[in-house]
Amino acid sequence: MTTAQLLRRLVPALAASTFLAYGNVAIAQTPAAAPPVRVRATIEKVNTDNLEVSTKAGKKLTLKLAPDLMLFSVSHAAITDIKSDSFIGSAAVPLPDGSLKALEVHVFPAGMKMGEGHYAWDLGKKSSMTNGTVGDVVVTSGRTITVKYPDGEKKIVVPADVPIVSLNKGDRSLLVPGAHGVFFVSKAADGSDVVGRATVGVDGVVPPM
Repeated sequence: MTTAQLLRRLVPALAASTFLAYGNVAIAQTPAAAPPVRVRATIEKVNTDNLEVSTKAGKKLTLKLAPDLMLFSVSHAAITDIKSDSFIGSAAVPLPDGSLKALEVHVFPAGMKMGEGHYAWDLGKKSSMTNGTVGDVVVTSGRTITVKYPDGEKKIVVPADVPIVSLNKGDRSLLVPGAHGVFFVSKAADGSDVVGRATVGVDGVVPPM
């Protein structure tokens, strides 16, 4: 085989391998999508495809509504609404004995499970969120519930003054001026803030989570 013939065979192969290597590097360097940011705000104006809101800090934002927007209403509930086998969520902070002190508790509709597990939350220093199925409910001088999830379980103490709310599936009729909500916001490719999920209070309720 002549040198010219060898080069004609090697050049395409080298080019292909270089392309593949570059492609792999490009794929490896593609950043993962950032998790949604929770925006706690009051609705000021409702438009066809977006909301104008004011955050607790007084910042004005325009939030675009995703076509597949998921909405939940938030209404007052009571400790008696938390039963064995209820699926709940609780933002909480750690106690010295390893249990958790609830900052709030929200009860999901029957048959619904979302965000199951135990993970960091943004409702104060060292706060966490635990979503899982209630095991024991002990009511003595305090109220303690055991919440189980696939990787473990947590004991959560619920003080008497902690807000307890129920979540229910809702629709866009919840989006009215003056309503308080927690909006789960992602950044779109064009830089706009898009709401994919929101929990919105009814009858003046401020979602405590």
